[in-house]
Amino acid sequence: MVPRLCLAILTAAACAAAPATVEIENDWVRVLRVKQGPHEKAAEHQHPDSIAVYLTDVHQRVNGMEITHKAGDVAWLEATKHTEENLSDQPLEFVLVELKPGAPKAKGWPVALDPVKIDPVHHLVPIENARVRVLRTILEPHLKGPTHDHPSYVVVYLTELHTTMTLGDGKQVDNPRRAGEIAWRDPYRHSTENVGDRTAVEIQIELK
Repeated sequence: MVPRLCLAILTAAACAAAPATVEIENDWVRVLRVKQGPHEKAAEHQHPDSIAVYLTDVHQRVNGMEITHKAGDVAWLEATKHTEENLSDQPLEFVLVELKPGAPKAKGWPVALDPVKIDPVHHLVPIENARVRVLRTILEPHLKGPTHDHPSYVVVYLTELHTTMTLGDGKQVDNPRRAGEIAWRDPYRHSTENVGDRTAVEIQIELK
């Protein structure tokens, strides 16, 4: 009896949901940081429509199907129940931005000064649909971008960076960040200068 109980406990532990930390939650989103150890399995669980931002390379089996992503990839995930297994010998980590069903319309969309139209070279759009527009913003060292607007959005910093933001009222904000950090932004107008010596890359999930 005791050995069977121990086996059941071990099996449940091995198949628990992947460890996730809630880093941001408001009326529009819940943002999770998900980590999974090598060959770790996650029991069936459920998410609403979401955007995944991969901080490491990922090789998983999801509902029996193998998927792979490179660090820095982003993906649109429709609402579903699923199981997960990390097929790699390395731990994995990604940020999951869950879009809350029935959320109120996001503030600030559409924008007047659209960075994609003003500076398309440095603001790429890997994903866009009725719920979100995802930007991959790339700023080379010492580049100062033009003034532009954002609606409410979540930003995931893919690289260590040091930028200075000049807001619409002229106020300057120093913005040093570590790779993997996450932040919520209300709608605002600003320009950004990369004052560091490294190319800065971030993912911005703009809400519509």
